[in-house]
Amino acid sequence: MKEAKDLLAHCRILPTIPWLFFSKDRELDPGGSPPLLNGRPTAKSPSKSRICAKFLLLGAVVLVLSIPLLNILIPARAGGYTEQYWQQAFIGSLNNASLRNHLFHLTKEPHMAGTPEDFATAEYVFQRFQEYGLSAHYTDYDVLLSYPLHRSLILSVPTKEPLTLSLEEKPVEGDPYSSNPKVTPTFHGYAPSGNVSAEVVYANYGRVEDFQKLIELGINVKDAIVIAKYGSIYRGDIVENAAQAGAVAVIIYSDPQDYAANYTEGVYPDSKWLPPSGTQRGSIYRGVGDPLTPNWPSTPDAERISVSDPEAMLPTIPSLPISAEDALPILASLSGPVSPADWHGALDLPQYRVGRGPGVLNLSFCANQTVTQIRNVIAIIKGAEEPDRYIILGNHRDAWVFGAVDPHSGTASLLEVAQRLGELVWKGWRPRRSIVLCSWDAEEYGLVGSTEWVEQNIDLLGLNAVAYLNLDTGVGGSGFSAGASPQLDGLLQEVTKQVKDPDSVDGTVFEEWVASGKGSAPLINRLGGGDSDFAAFLQHAGVPALDLHFGDDQNPMYHSAYDNFHWMETFGDPLFHRHVAVTSLFGLLAMRLSSDAVLPFDYVKYATVLQSYATGVQMELSGCKALGVSANPLLSAISRLEEAAVQIKQQAKDAEAQQPQGSFLPSALLGRRFINDRLLQAERAFLDDEGLTGIGQSWYKHLVYGPVSNNNYGTAPFPGIQNALALARAERNEHDDEDAKKQQWAAVQHEIWRVARVVDRAAIVLHGSLT
Repeated sequence: MKEAKDLLAHCRILPTIPWLFFSKDRELDPGGSPPLLNGRPTAKSPSKSRICAKFLLLGAVVLVLSIPLLNILIPARAGGYTEQYWQQAFIGSLNNASLRNHLFHLTKEPHMAGTPEDFATAEYVFQRFQEYGLSAHYTDYDVLLSYPLHRSLILSVPTKEPLTLSLEEKPVEGDPYSSNPKVTPTFHGYAPSGNVSAEVVYANYGRVEDFQKLIELGINVKDAIVIAKYGSIYRGDIVENAAQAGAVAVIIYSDPQDYAANYTEGVYPDSKWLPPSGTQRGSIYRGVGDPLTPNWPSTPDAERISVSDPEAMLPTIPSLPISAEDALPILASLSGPVSPADWHGALDLPQYRVGRGPGVLNLSFCANQTVTQIRNVIAIIKGAEEPDRYIILGNHRDAWVFGAVDPHSGTASLLEVAQRLGELVWKGWRPRRSIVLCSWDAEEYGLVGSTEWVEQNIDLLGLNAVAYLNLDTGVGGSGFSAGASPQLDGLLQEVTKQVKDPDSVDGTVFEEWVASGKGSAPLINRLGGGDSDFAAFLQHAGVPALDLHFGDDQNPMYHSAYDNFHWMETFGDPLFHRHVAVTSLFGLLAMRLSSDAVLPFDYVKYATVLQSYATGVQMELSGCKALGVSANPLLSAISRLEEAAVQIKQQAKDAEAQQPQGSFLPSALLGRRFINDRLLQAERAFLDDEGLTGIGQSWYKHLVYGPVSNNNYGTAPFPGIQNALALARAERNEHDDEDAKKQQWAAVQHEIWRVARVVDRAAIVLHGSLT
């Protein structure tokens, strides 16, 4: 019955054929007045033979005309088309000209979050969703953002005139975007206002170990202004590390060694590399989501904490980003010890010295920190059988300037997926589960739009979210890379085998991906860092996540005015074939997750990965002679998880063999649902209400994957254990007090027990039976 209803729902009304109904055979009675039927005129009835002939002719014509139409309109499970057919139809429909057009329109003007230009991009996305036949709506939040009002940086050196540094990115020939008068000033989001003068200290990448090295070199950072390089850790952690060391301000620059290939290949516009005046903007906020509404959504009437509340995690000292061009005279003004060899970059300096001084900087910065509105755009393709189960696709839309790579290579792909899936729906394809397409706002400030949405919908997501697929910087060059929750590894590899690599003659993405590594399997990264919108889904709500990307990890134009349409069309993806490839992967993953009868999750792989992490912990413990600490509870829990994973993998295989893909029988649907619910909920079991125990990390609830301490961009397996180990080793090195040692190692054992408990919870979920 449901199959018939689905068929009727998708059929279109065929055009009327007038000559069949109004031929000469439809005679009026001889008197000229038509007979009455229920008081209305009617035609005289023809003979029975003529009626039969007419219906036979009508049936034949309708049959002939409907055959090609039915091939398009009948749903897969009603008309026999397989999901493989629809997947190929999706790939074949993708259009590089369409992707190019989206990118062109989205990158016309700079559009920081909360600005009128940013709301214009929201309207563009909303209109496209509606145009493609999707149900779409806005979700707005009121959040704290910051904008620059005044910036200046003046270098004073004895015997020389003070030098006012430009803090500007220069227009380049042939690139009309770089001369746009609306280009966003170079600044750090959420940097506090301040006016300070101090001697300068060079601190390499601003890592904890770099500040430790300065101590060994006899350099005191207290009350100094630190200059550091971008590239190794999150910029907010550079500022926090400097503040912890006693610095009064920080400036961060892009060294040509990291962003311009040592100037050996030329710079933009002659090559893809960052020109000397290029500057990386970015947030230095170390939290996630709106700073004033930690752990709850920033709706208009929400409770808000003070900007000075430590829970807001806002930076405490001013900072500015600068270019290599502006960094050169500052570093040239330093004396003191020569820095270690691996601290040297590619600036035109005989040596990189650490200071202090004699160069003195005066840094002045004034910011407008204000609560303002941001806008997410949400669209839904409703599932036919399980509309309450969600496959969520996301990309952020705000940019520091134009954002061709970051984020609109991803936005263009999101819109292309929306259009092509909308076309498949019109032709009769129906996903089993609902597909939710999300265009996030204010990601650049600290994953704000996606985090507020997750916090507002956390209970529904906990019940119903199957997976989150993220596309941030979708295309920044050649070479594919991806990160995923381990149970999605197999699906990711299967899908990459279906798509041609855009930079290969005949190889697939999978083949080129493997070839770029060192083994027979591709390297799949893990998603523990807080560097994109997957963070709230995986690390706060326990939703399996996946992130895709074409291009080098180090995007040379990152957050600069040169990340624009001209750069993309010239260097990033001139033919937009990489856009087609990443869109193919994005859409195919969504189709598989939304339509496979049994979710394609492999927890046996998850258990294997956890086993390797636990073995590493065991080796670390033996290497540092931990006091009475054992990894055995964790190893035992992982063994139980593996047993449960093997069991449910076999059950899933049996369910697929016994129940055809198109079965609508309640027993078949309920059987699959029971398996799928356990596969869906197992990731949630890795969450712990207390979260990670590092400073400011309680928002991160996932005990298997989280950010590295002192580097929000990094990923650590078992981050709570790793943080505790780091503290225990430091305590052992710095103190002789036996009680302190015991307490630190007891904390390590406690973290091992915490992880063992959540692994056991996941095993129970997969088993699906009460203990």
